[in-house]
Amino acid sequence: MYLYNEFDQTLVNERVEQFRDQTKRFLNGKLTEEQFRPLRLMNGLYIQTHAPMLRVNIPYGLLSSKQLRMFAHIAHKYDKDYGHFTTRQNIQFNWPKLEQVPDILSDLASVQMHAIQSSGNCIRNTTCDPLAGVCADEIVDPRPYCEIIRQWSTLHPEFSYLPRKFKIAVSGSPKDRAATEVHDIGLHVKKDTEGNIGFEVLVGGGLGRTPVIGQTIANFIAEADLLSYLEAILRTYNRFGRRDNKYKARIKILVRETGLDIFKEQVETEWALLRGKKLTLSKQAIERVKDHFNPLSYDNTNDNALEKHLNTSGVFRQWVKQNTTSHKQAGYRIVFLSLKAPNTPPGDVTDLQMNHIADLADTYSFGELRTTHDQNLALTDVKSSDLYALWQQLEKHQLATPNIGTITDMICCPGLDFCSLANASSIDIAQGITDRFKDSAIDTGKISLKMSGCMNGCGHHSIGEIGILGVDKKGEQWYQLTLGGSDSHQSKLGDRLGKAIAKEHVVDAIDDIIHIYKLNRNDGEDFANTLERIGLQPFKDKVYDAH
Repeated sequence: MYLYNEFDQTLVNERVEQFRDQTKRFLNGKLTEEQFRPLRLMNGLYIQTHAPMLRVNIPYGLLSSKQLRMFAHIAHKYDKDYGHFTTRQNIQFNWPKLEQVPDILSDLASVQMHAIQSSGNCIRNTTCDPLAGVCADEIVDPRPYCEIIRQWSTLHPEFSYLPRKFKIAVSGSPKDRAATEVHDIGLHVKKDTEGNIGFEVLVGGGLGRTPVIGQTIANFIAEADLLSYLEAILRTYNRFGRRDNKYKARIKILVRETGLDIFKEQVETEWALLRGKKLTLSKQAIERVKDHFNPLSYDNTNDNALEKHLNTSGVFRQWVKQNTTSHKQAGYRIVFLSLKAPNTPPGDVTDLQMNHIADLADTYSFGELRTTHDQNLALTDVKSSDLYALWQQLEKHQLATPNIGTITDMICCPGLDFCSLANASSIDIAQGITDRFKDSAIDTGKISLKMSGCMNGCGHHSIGEIGILGVDKKGEQWYQLTLGGSDSHQSKLGDRLGKAIAKEHVVDAIDDIIHIYKLNRNDGEDFANTLERIGLQPFKDKVYDAH
C-alpha cells in the first residue's frame, strides 16, 4: 500500500495544527459559525442532530492493521466505542466533542490518515473496486491511478470551492464493482489495440434527489493524459456549474442542461490548453506510484485442510459459499466480513471488533484489509487452508454472519437517528427487515436492498434492486419503494412501485415483494431476472392490495 513520504506527512501535520488554531478561535468567539463552517467541512466535520460527526478518508478503501487499530482507539477514547463504515469506503464517528477533533486528527496523522476534503464542495475521497489487485478479471490494478488522483486533488487550490461536492471512482475490471456510473466522474481502465493502458471516462453521474447515470465523454484517454483531462473537466465544471441553487449545482445537472456534446466541446477546449504540459504523467511517475503496490509474497504450498472442514461442517461450508470469493492467486480466497449481524446497525463496528479484525489481518492477510461499497470489510489475501481458523475467530465476534449479497446485507444510511438532513429513520426499518428474513435470507437468494432516510441518497436507494426512500408527510414518516435498480456495469435506476407506504407497513411490503419473487422465480433465477421477466405489476398488486 502507499506510504507517506516526508512531503505527505508534513502537509498533513501542518493541516492538523491549522485546524487546531481555527477550532480554538471558533470556541473563543473569534470566528463566527458562518466563518467556521467551511473550515470544519474541509476537515471532515459536520454538525449532526446530536453531536458533531467526523468523516475520515480511507483512500480507495485500503487500510493497514495499524490504521484500523487507530480507528478503534478513536472510537474508544473520543466516541461511544464504535465507528460507522460508509458506502464511499470511509469511516464516520458520530459522537466526538468539537474541542477534541484536532486531537483526533493528530492521532490520525500519526498513522498516515486524515479527514481533508471528506466533506465540503471539493474533490472527495477517490474510491475504487474493493477487490483491486486480487480479482482475476482485472485488466490492471487501478489503485496506483487512484493514488495519483489523490495526490493531484488534495488541497488543489483551484478546486477547493467548487459549485458542489465532486466524487471520482475508478474500476480496473470489465465488471464494475465501484459504482462508477453514478459518480461525477467514473473511470474504466481499458487497453487499446496495441495494449496501451488508458481510460474510458464517464461524466455526470450521481444519486441524491436527481439520480442520473453517467455518460461516456471519452472512449479512451491515455494514462499519460489522465490528470490533464480530469483537470479540464473540473475547470469546465468550476466555470459553468451553477452556484445560485445547491440542488442544481452538481455536474450532472450541468451536463444535462448543457448537453453532452456541447459539454464535451467545452472540455476539449480546456484540455487543449493543458495537454502535453506539466500535468502529463511520465512513465517514471506512474511506476514510482506502482512500486507501492507490488504483488504480495504468496505461499504456493497448500494442503487439504479446507476440503476436510467443508465436508464436516455445514455451517462453515455455507459461510465459505456466501462470504468468500475467488482470488487471482491459486490457494487463496477473498473473505468478506459482514457488518450486518442481527441487532447491529448496518456498517457499524465496535472498537473491540476493530482491534480483533486488525489482529486477524496481521495473522491471515498480510496486515491489510479493505472497506467495501456495501458497508462491509474484506480480508483479501487469505490462504484457503486458513479459512476454518479465521472463521472460528470471526464467529466469536459476530463478524461471520453468512449473508453477503442477501437481503439482510442491506445498505443503510444512519437516517433520522443521527442525520440532521434526514426525513425518516432507517436503522429501525433495517432491523425489522433483518428480523423478518434472518432465517431465510440465504434461501431468498441474491438481492441488493438499499435504503436512504432522505433524498440525498446516501444509502444508494435509487440503484438498489429493492430501494427504500424515507419521506416526510406532514410530520409523519413514510417510505417510497423502487424496484429494479442496479449498480453494476450498465447501472440502472429503479422504477417507483407506487405511492409511499406508512412506516408500520414497510417490512410487510418487503415481505410481499419477496413472496411474489419466490412464487414466480425459475430454478436458480435471481431477483433481478425474475423482475425483468414478469415486470412490476405483480409486485405492485401484492403490495397495494395488502396495504
